[in-house]
Amino acid sequence: MPPRRRQPSDPSLPGPAARWALFLDLDGTLVDIADRPDAVAIDPGLPPLLGRLARGMGGALAIVSGRRLDDIDRLLAPCRLPAAGLHGLVRRDARGRLAAAVVEPGLLEPARAALRRFAGANPGVVLEDKGLAIALHFRRAPAREPAVRAAVAAAAAALGATVRVQEGKMVLEIRAAGADKGGAVEAFMTEAPFRGRTPVYIGDDLTDEDGFAAVNRLGGRSIKVGGEASAAGWSVPSVAALRDWLEHMARALSEDAGPA
Repeated sequence: MPPRRRQPSDPSLPGPAARWALFLDLDGTLVDIADRPDAVAIDPGLPPLLGRLARGMGGALAIVSGRRLDDIDRLLAPCRLPAAGLHGLVRRDARGRLAAAVVEPGLLEPARAALRRFAGANPGVVLEDKGLAIALHFRRAPAREPAVRAAVAAAAAALGATVRVQEGKMVLEIRAAGADKGGAVEAFMTEAPFRGRTPVYIGDDLTDEDGFAAVNRLGGRSIKVGGEASAAGWSVPSVAALRDWLEHMARALSEDAGPA
């Protein structure tokens, strides 16, 4: 059973942050979700904040997102961090080395064609093609959710166990099976500078539940942005509240480090 939820004002939540390994989702966690994935707005202060946190934690900070790595880097530039993209299908470690799940060439082509036709015939439904994953966003057309679910289920069923359907906030995604955010966290934790630290995972969506489960197994801390039911042990109410908490952590780390 996961620990009871607590609010970020609880003094037990921040803990010995300098010895944490921090894993952060992006959309809905560090930035508010937009109607389209290409319309997300990045606060100019976010990349410097992440840089300060990473330095204060000896580099043990990684982004774990459903986005592609190049998209993560573009949004957070000039900050370039260890990261797992596509829900763990692709990962870049602290030394910049890339690892990717082995996926059969052309695996998603039938689904890609079917979902592209569906999006074209359903105004407001947005197709996001990530290469190793294909997502249908229906935030602009919530009434089309049943049709989106049916289209994704049919496309995935045609591919069998080689793919996984990933649910999110007003999005459904087909991606290659065999990797998830929890596996990405576990892989990072075997490597420097993450190894030997307490893992802390922060996310907001169903795709982050694998990350929460992984850090719970590893004796770490899991924090959900938002109030939905979750395996996470703690919660913060919003992206803005998490940002305030991270700013507080960055200041505390800087004070602990003392003068250069």
